[in-house]
Amino acid sequence: MRIPIFQVDAFTDRLFSGNPAAVCPLKEWLPAETMQSIAAENNLAETAFFVSEGEGYLLRWFTPTVEIELCGHATLASGYVVTRLLEPARQTVPFRTLKAGTLTVARDGERLVMDFPSRPAEPRPADPRVVKALGKAPTETLARAHQVLAVYELAQDVTGIKPDFAALRAVGDVSVIVTAPGNDGVDFVSRYFAPNHGIDEDPVTGGAHCVLTPYWAQRLGKTRLRARQVSARGGDLVCELKGERITLAGSATLYLEGTITV
Repeated sequence: MRIPIFQVDAFTDRLFSGNPAAVCPLKEWLPAETMQSIAAENNLAETAFFVSEGEGYLLRWFTPTVEIELCGHATLASGYVVTRLLEPARQTVPFRTLKAGTLTVARDGERLVMDFPSRPAEPRPADPRVVKALGKAPTETLARAHQVLAVYELAQDVTGIKPDFAALRAVGDVSVIVTAPGNDGVDFVSRYFAPNHGIDEDPVTGGAHCVLTPYWAQRLGKTRLRARQVSARGGDLVCELKGERITLAGSATLYLEGTITV
């Protein structure tokens, strides 16, 4: 069987930055084990698979080791593939997901805008093992489900963190968002660590901004925010809080187009 594959750098307008995602349009679902094997072979943070349904698509995402319930950059990449390559006359595309509901991607000039759920975190002390693994104590910690939000005073605190990933894996099913106020027109910066999902550091994480956006909107007293994920590759987002939903806007750039054989 031959399957189309695209690789798109998301949340950037430059190649070799942002977060690379593989996108595989399918005529029908493959067995979950096969999709997981393809994602492992791709060895990217996420591989997205979608199947046409009605006016939109069904969408699923896999890291190299697990299927996940929400992924921002691979949704942006999927929206790019549909609106720029498969159906270039199309302006908006809905993706129906297993656990995150319907996520809509719309063209806005050269950018794409995604409609996502807002997922506020609640103040909660972090597991001391997580703080120790980060190497620097945050000024504040919050949590949502298995995600820890660790807040620091300065952007350089975030860029300077060198996590002990083996120690984070030993904690169990936990991932960590670290964040601080930004500068030079950026409202906040962040990084995201998810070694228990097969990703030590994710370059640019749309899903993490479902947690970051309500936090910084409340703290800064504004609903529209410019964000930068300060990983080695880096990426930029425009986030807007809209009640129980948020929009995440960013650019995307095509890197690869080809075919895989399974």
